[in-house]
Amino acid sequence: MSDLQTTAAEVSTAGADYMVVARRYRPQRFTELIGQQHVAGALQQAIRTGRIGHAYLFTGARGVGKTSAARILAKALNCESGPTPEPCCQCDACERIATGDDVDVLEIDGASNRGIDEIRQLRQNAGVRPSRSRMKVYIIDEVHMLTKEAFNALLKTLEEPPEHVKFIFATTEPQKIPITILSRCQRFDFAGVDTVSISERLRQIADAEGVGIDEEALQILAVRAAGSMRDSQSLLEQLLAVADHHISADDVNSLLGIAPAARVAELAERLADRDAATGLALLDSAVRTGADPGQVLDQLMGYYRDVMAVTVGCPPEQMLTALPGQYDAAKALGERLGVHTLLAAMQVLDQTAARMRVSVHERTLADMAIVRLATLEDLDSLAQAVADVRANPGAAVKKNVEPSVGPPGLPPAARPQSTPPPSNGAAKAPSLPPLPPTPAPRPVAPPQPAATAEPANEDNDPNSLMAQFAAMRESAAESRPGAPASRRVSRRQQQTEIAQHPYVAKAMELFGVEPDRLRYMPPREE
Repeated sequence: MSDLQTTAAEVSTAGADYMVVARRYRPQRFTELIGQQHVAGALQQAIRTGRIGHAYLFTGARGVGKTSAARILAKALNCESGPTPEPCCQCDACERIATGDDVDVLEIDGASNRGIDEIRQLRQNAGVRPSRSRMKVYIIDEVHMLTKEAFNALLKTLEEPPEHVKFIFATTEPQKIPITILSRCQRFDFAGVDTVSISERLRQIADAEGVGIDEEALQILAVRAAGSMRDSQSLLEQLLAVADHHISADDVNSLLGIAPAARVAELAERLADRDAATGLALLDSAVRTGADPGQVLDQLMGYYRDVMAVTVGCPPEQMLTALPGQYDAAKALGERLGVHTLLAAMQVLDQTAARMRVSVHERTLADMAIVRLATLEDLDSLAQAVADVRANPGAAVKKNVEPSVGPPGLPPAARPQSTPPPSNGAAKAPSLPPLPPTPAPRPVAPPQPAATAEPANEDNDPNSLMAQFAAMRESAAESRPGAPASRRVSRRQQQTEIAQHPYVAKAMELFGVEPDRLRYMPPREE
């Protein structure tokens, strides 16, 4: 065998024996579940008190420990020293469960075994007692992928399972599970892992692998993982494959295709200075070094989010994208821009990201977003001006309007003109010709009161609504040429005719006056 063939065989053997980081450093005890202490404590207490449910539902995002917690619970139930809240991880049952070789602990992928036939087979096997363990445990991952018929076939077995059977369901989308299934399970929600816990765990793994790693590199990996421990370990494994005994922040940025955190902060500062040219140059520099334009805008939006959080008073621990050392710079930037401007900037970036997903002109859209951010108005000053006007409407006076001088009752022409006293030693400016006097406004007659229900002196009031209407009709009839003389009608008949007029009827309806309560006074004869 040649040397090349021997080397290839050695590499093949080494690759076959290699186990990925996420599997090698998988939690084996409840105390090793990072960020899920509330779930671990509840399950341990249930085992101590003997209140172990027959069906559990673990929900949460990807890579937060749902399947690992299911395996640990199976080990705690079937451990040779159990049921115990702390499995020994040394007996034959614990080791087989950890490697997935136990015949009584069955892990089923709900995506590939989602039909009613698979569930029927499961029901038949559930009636058979475990061969070598204490309990038979079914772990169904991605259970929301089961069909409606499969869920219905599982209902009876899930409600009254055999005493030696336990079901553990795991899903990332609990809203897709029928309520009839949810009501038969004890639900535990797994939260996302915080960045500090992820950084500490990655440092432990790097030390165990004999590789040094920078603090900034750990922070970038923890932020990019977005709460998923498995995602962070997968990223670390990529870096372990390409790094040479040390991982730097530049290695992480190059692998992920993102811009350095300092460059993103500098870009935000230049945009706050309204320097669009420098902003475009920084974006171009990041793209030339391997960063994706969409990733740069995502980083910028995350940085603006942290600036907004700091501006409204959040502590440094609530920053999701910016590094802890950038807290002071983020706070200063927030004081310069204000919350309203930051919100508008994030809306611009969000709209640009949505357009970039369906467009082939990613770079052009990214440049447009940078220029728009650089030319964004100071919305905080505008909002403050609007608030001031609302608080003091009298302050919003039009320009070039001369204030009135004198008593308010006088017309403008009768008010004295106020002239500033001439300064000593200065020549008087030539006076302009006086403006023509403005005519006084015509006095407006006050509105007449409408007809009301039986006033005391309504019959003798010439200004009442009925009297004015009757006078108007008579004057109109007299003004018509050739109009016959009005015949003499009774007062009651006149009142009836006037009350039926649409105008009067509308007035009666408006003021709530009944027809029988009206009083008609005929016009006086001079």
